[in-house]
Amino acid sequence: MENFFIHDTAVVDEGCEIGEGTKIWHFSHIMSKSKIGPSCNIGQNVVISPGVVLGANVKVQNNVSIYTGVICGDDVFLGPSMVFTNVINPRSFINRQHQFAHTYVGKGASIGANATIVCGHDIGEYAFIGAGAVVTKAVPRYALVVGNPARLLGWVSEYGHRLIFDKDSIAVCPESQQVYHIVDQNVSRIK
Repeated sequence: MENFFIHDTAVVDEGCEIGEGTKIWHFSHIMSKSKIGPSCNIGQNVVISPGVVLGANVKVQNNVSIYTGVICGDDVFLGPSMVFTNVINPRSFINRQHQFAHTYVGKGASIGANATIVCGHDIGEYAFIGAGAVVTKAVPRYALVVGNPARLLGWVSEYGHRLIFDKDSIAVCPESQQVYHIVDQNVSRIK
């Protein structure tokens, strides 16, 4: 008995793993050898290529393309129409499948609508990629990046609020009251 939901118009190839409570909506295509964790929500018109791995509770909004080489940790949010690439120098007349680069998106990270993640650049835990950003280098955990190419604008808490560090390099999330520390552009939650 299936313990997940697949809309009648979705296509799920043989050899996929789909976790309990996951929902796959209209016109999406989940290709073979992909792994989708429990309690995920896959929106309309999503493509998940072979070998992609999504952790638990990943939210994939409409019109997202997740290509081979991408791994997302738990609680990742992928905004509408964002895209991952998997080859640095694609040419239609050259098969470069053996050159697919890997991209890891850390736990709790959010990627905004229409953002592009150029392959081979990891996204740190709880990072926030602004809408329309083009990520061309690794993004540290808790970083807020925007623009094309994406540049560091500041830092965010696990709840997605801007962090303002005091003279002692401490910041407090206004919603959760979690406390963060920054040293050499490296943010850590300390309580």
